[in-house]
Amino acid sequence: MRFLAATLRTFLLAGISLAVVRIPAMGSWLADDALWKRAGDICVQLVSRDLGLVLIWGVLVSLFRQVLNQTMSTGGQTRYWTIEGNCTVLSAAIVAVSIYLSDVRTESRLMLFSALAVNLASTAGWLAFRSLLCRDQDRSPGQKKNVLIVGAGNIGRGIADYLSHNERHGRSVKGFLDEDRYLDSRIIGSIDDLAEVARAEFIDEIIVAEPHRREHARIAIIEALRNHLDVRVVPELYGPSTPDLALPIPVLPLHEEPIPEFGLFMKRVMDVTLAAAVLVALAPVLALIAVLIRIDSQGPALYRATRVGKKGRAFIFCKFRTMVVDADSAKDCLRDRNERNGPLFKVTADPRITKVGRFLRRYSLDELPQLWNVIRGDMSLVGPRPHPLDDYQRYALQHLRRLDVTPGITGLWQVTARQDPSFYKNMELDLEYIERWSLWLDIRILALTAKAVLTGTGA
Repeated sequence: MRFLAATLRTFLLAGISLAVVRIPAMGSWLADDALWKRAGDICVQLVSRDLGLVLIWGVLVSLFRQVLNQTMSTGGQTRYWTIEGNCTVLSAAIVAVSIYLSDVRTESRLMLFSALAVNLASTAGWLAFRSLLCRDQDRSPGQKKNVLIVGAGNIGRGIADYLSHNERHGRSVKGFLDEDRYLDSRIIGSIDDLAEVARAEFIDEIIVAEPHRREHARIAIIEALRNHLDVRVVPELYGPSTPDLALPIPVLPLHEEPIPEFGLFMKRVMDVTLAAAVLVALAPVLALIAVLIRIDSQGPALYRATRVGKKGRAFIFCKFRTMVVDADSAKDCLRDRNERNGPLFKVTADPRITKVGRFLRRYSLDELPQLWNVIRGDMSLVGPRPHPLDDYQRYALQHLRRLDVTPGITGLWQVTARQDPSFYKNMELDLEYIERWSLWLDIRILALTAKAVLTGTGA
C-alpha cells in the first residue's frame, strides 16, 4: 500500500507539472483560429504524448525509490528526504539526457525541461509539507518506536547501546527480557512477561537477541505476533560465545505490522486544515469568550493541565476555564459524589462550575482551545479523550490500549454514549474506534459532533 500510494503521488505530480507548463501555450492556441479548428486533434496528441511521459517518469522514480529503500540505512525524516530527492534527481537526469539525444524540437525540449523543474519544486514542496505535518521522529518521543530486546547478553546490550547512541534510527529501547535478572539493571521481566511488559511500556517492536536459545526465541516470537508487534531477529551465526563485534550487528526483519500510512497522513492533513480554519474563523468569538470568563470569575481565561496522550506521553492540555480557580484541589472532596464507574470522575451538579462555564460546556465551546493542541500534534480532531493524570493512574493494564493512538477532541463515545456513566462502556467504544478506524469514520463522527454542539447536548 505504501508503494502504491507513493507511485500514484509520483504520477499525479508529474501530470500536474506538465499541465502547468502547458498553460501559457494553451492561451496562444486559443487565440489562433487555425489552431482552434484543430483543437481536438492537438489535445489528443498532447494527452497521448504527456501520458507517455508521465508513465516513463513514474516508472523511473518508482524503480529508483525501491532500490534506494533497500540500500539506504539512515533513519527518520532524513532518510525519506534523501530517498525522494535522489530518485527524483536521477530520474530527471535520465529524462533530460534522453530529450537532449532525441530529435524533439527546441521549444518542446524547453517545455519538458520546465516540467522537470516544476516537478522537482513540487516534490520538494511535498517533502516540506509532509515534514511539517508529521513531526520529526528525532524530536518527538511519542513518534519513536518503543523497542523491547529479548536477551540481555553481550549481543542484546550491544544492540541497546547502539540504538541509544544513534537516534536517527527512530527507536527507543525500553528494556530487556531475560530469565537471569542479574545480567543487567534494565531487565524488566522474563519471556513469560512479554505481553504484560509490551502493554505497560507501549512496545512497538521486539528484537530477539538470543538466536542460540531457540525455544526462548520461538516463544518470544509467537507471543509478539499474538500481540501485533513488529519482530526483528539476530541471525543464528551469533552465539553466546561470540566476541565483541564492531556494531551495528545485523538484525533481520521477521514481521512488520501493517500501518495505514496514507490514511493517517490524510487524517493529519484534515486535522491541521480544519483546526487552523476554525481558529481563524472563530477568532473574534474566542476573544469574546475569554473576556466573559474574566468578567464572570477571578482567574485566567484558559485552563492548562497535564493530560496523557499517545503511548503514555504527557502534554499540556488547553481549554477555556469553566470552573473556579482552585477546582483541582477541591476534586478529592467530591469523590464520594462521583457518578462515573471506574477511573473517570464526573458530577452533574458540580459546584465548582461557573455560570459562564456551564453555558460553555452545554455547547462544548470550552473545547475550542484544544484546536491548538491539534495543530501541535498532541491531539487529533477525533480519537479517545485524553484523561487527567489522576484518572490515568487508576487505569488497569488492559485500559492502556486506548493510548495506542493520538487522543482527540471528540470520539465515538462522545457521539453515541456521552451520558453513559460506565467507564467500561467508554473503554469499549474507544477500542471499537481503534479497531474500526477509517477516515470516513472520522468524518461521520465530526458530523455527529457538529449536530450535538448545535443542539446543546453537552454537559
